[in-house]
Amino acid sequence: MTFVILACALPSYGLWWPFFVVLFYILAPIPTLLAKRYTEHSNTSNACLETAIFITMGIVVSSFALPIVLARSPDPEPTIKWGACYLTLAGNVVVYLTLYGFFISFDHEDDYNMW
Repeated sequence: MTFVILACALPSYGLWWPFFVVLFYILAPIPTLLAKRYTEHSNTSNACLETAIFITMGIVVSSFALPIVLARSPDPEPTIKWGACYLTLAGNVVVYLTLYGFFISFDHEDDYNMW
């Protein structure tokens, strides 16, 4: 989140458009959490879980695409500068690696053998 806030608050960038990726951070884990909550725990393929993962990946890709689209806007001046775009992309990587680590570490059935 620090990278995203820096992309918005630094005086050379000064726009809060990159902060809209926080909406994607909130929406990204919801389909997978709901699908894992309402599916049986088996090793076979499950259509509900596969659809939830597909929707989650669409949200993740959208959060990476938004700053790039804002930086490449065809106005006389782009909506955000490329430095803000790079900071937002770095923030995306950190946030999604954290979410991935959360799902990996808490996916196990037993509570005492996390490592």
